[in-house]
Amino acid sequence: MAFPERFSNLPDYAFPRLRKLLDAHAPGGEPIAMTIGEPRHAMPEFVGPILAANLSGFGVYPPNDGTPELLSAISGWIARRYGVTVADDRLMALNGTREGLFNACIALCPETKAGKTPVVLMPNPFYQVYAVAALTVGAEPVYVPATAATGFLPDYGSLPKDVLDRVALAYICSPANPQGAVASKEYLADLLALAERHDFKVLADECYSEIWREAPPPGLLQVAAAQGADPERVVVFHSLSKRSNLPGLRSGFVAAGPESMGRIRKLRAFAGAPLPLPLQRVAEAAWADEAHVDASRALYQAKFRDADAIFAGLQGYRAPGGGFFLWLPVEDGEAAALKLWRETGVRVLPGAYLSREVGGENPGRGYIRVALVAPQEETQRGLSRLRDCIYG
Repeated sequence: MAFPERFSNLPDYAFPRLRKLLDAHAPGGEPIAMTIGEPRHAMPEFVGPILAANLSGFGVYPPNDGTPELLSAISGWIARRYGVTVADDRLMALNGTREGLFNACIALCPETKAGKTPVVLMPNPFYQVYAVAALTVGAEPVYVPATAATGFLPDYGSLPKDVLDRVALAYICSPANPQGAVASKEYLADLLALAERHDFKVLADECYSEIWREAPPPGLLQVAAAQGADPERVVVFHSLSKRSNLPGLRSGFVAAGPESMGRIRKLRAFAGAPLPLPLQRVAEAAWADEAHVDASRALYQAKFRDADAIFAGLQGYRAPGGGFFLWLPVEDGEAAALKLWRETGVRVLPGAYLSREVGGENPGRGYIRVALVAPQEETQRGLSRLRDCIYG
């Protein structure tokens, strides 16, 4: 029986790999999960009442692109957050942002670029859907190191011209998963200028934009507007999973230029799964409210202050600018994760599981990713055990 070869070199996904590494071993203490980026702060109080008031909406097919009210709420949030006006017809509600990050590549990546196989750029390490999307469309994924040497953001401009001329799409994540690096306005402006010179689109994953330490991270929409960039160069993704502690709602949005959005919406009409109507009503309220976001952010900021104190003096420790992960240096990520689990019960993710090996080097191998999503006291205990076990 024949199967496609384009996915044959995919490693197991990060969490099945982690289970294979750890689950044959007993935890060395009360288990504390610090692996998955699943927010555990309280959901907004309005979720239940809105769902209850709209249960009949499960009895109808939902609007494909998002209700007018939801699109208006998203547009209003973009205007408040970034000072940019984005018309409703340049927006689409997503059934989870991963859907959008995947399907936008299918909708927008050409079959060839300059008569050759197109390239899709992505940081390394990265959110794994980027690579699968590139492979799905027959493009060549190019994994660009995002290491301490580059400020934990990819230096796409350093690539050879013959590679850049084949680029169709470039993914960027800010604040970055897993390192928490925040792309400055200058970085984003340079990336847009590079996209203009080499004729490619930038797909900006900004799902962690509302979890920041000192200042709101800039967004690609505002940078593009400020420099008058072609709207078709920019495709931006946001989510309620992290912002509003609603990972199970599976709700986000994509914003793009008119032609790009037309193609994204058309593909959704044939092959997508729109968000159920009651969930769209919840999302509408979530984008319109900032109080719950401010309260949740304050909890993350408190946990980051705890991390700064616990790891004070640790060589290589770097306080992230945003997101809710620590990217901690170790000699070997798998060995550290196994030792930590067996000796303390703390469960973390080896950095190599989020990266690809290029030229014999995996930029995540010497790191572990630690999610600060649990309540503050539990997070403190986990970080203290980690420090004593790995760095003590």
